[in-house]
Amino acid sequence: MDTVRIAVVGAGVMGLSTAVCIFKLVPGCSITVISDKFTPETTSDVAAGMLIPPVYPDTPIHKQKQWFKDTFDHLFAIANSAEAKDAGVLLVSGVKGSGGLVLTRRVEDLWELHPSFNIVVNCSGLGSKQLVGDMEIFPVRGQVLKVQAPWVKHFIRDGSGLTYIYPGIANVTLGGTRQKGDWNLSPNAEISKQILSRCCALEPSLRGACDIREKVGLRPSRPGVRLEKELLVQGSQRLPVVHNYGHGSGGIAMHWGTALEAARLVSECVQALRTPAPKSKL
Repeated sequence: MDTVRIAVVGAGVMGLSTAVCIFKLVPGCSITVISDKFTPETTSDVAAGMLIPPVYPDTPIHKQKQWFKDTFDHLFAIANSAEAKDAGVLLVSGVKGSGGLVLTRRVEDLWELHPSFNIVVNCSGLGSKQLVGDMEIFPVRGQVLKVQAPWVKHFIRDGSGLTYIYPGIANVTLGGTRQKGDWNLSPNAEISKQILSRCCALEPSLRGACDIREKVGLRPSRPGVRLEKELLVQGSQRLPVVHNYGHGSGGIAMHWGTALEAARLVSECVQALRTPAPKSKL
């Protein structure tokens, strides 16, 4: 087998970072990112993007520490580079710049991608509930405000982490909510009023903020990140799948570490495909 065709399902921070890591670590592959939603319509676009390590009860602590360290080291290097200001778009540029393809399409069943692709990487987040029948994954709704307040240079976060003020390159993110099991993507005006009130209590100058936009994202949460290989079988057909989803509120904090591990799993799948099956002597 010459070129191995790999489909990455999902174009949030997990899908894009995983595609980039595969390109860097697995030679001789073509990569296509497939999703029905791209920036600025993903949950990753709503996130404030702070590096606060999450806790996954069903994931070994040593793995969580390694994922966070890998992500921190990667982003710290970017922050100290000439590209720091443009870091928010580096993942998308990395996929396109590496010769990868981007396809806008809703995937209903992973078998749709066979035989067009040899390996599928599932980074579909909440989509995995229907796509692979994962009953452990659930949404944690987050509503935030994106405002123009360029004088805010430092982040402020209350003890519970439910109220926060996070300045970014383009705007300041004010939050927030943690509403488990809520699938509603429409902003709630009363919640927005409460968020602004809570944040103004922490930083009164925000009363002068302008261009206030309401945003809602659904965090793809489960007791542990699903990061593993699976071989789907239908009769004589085989489809290797690598799952990388379920990061909840920790997607930004863990994205590069889990993408590196997913890329290593993809490399194992590629090696298996390229290894000739042993011939029977009978």
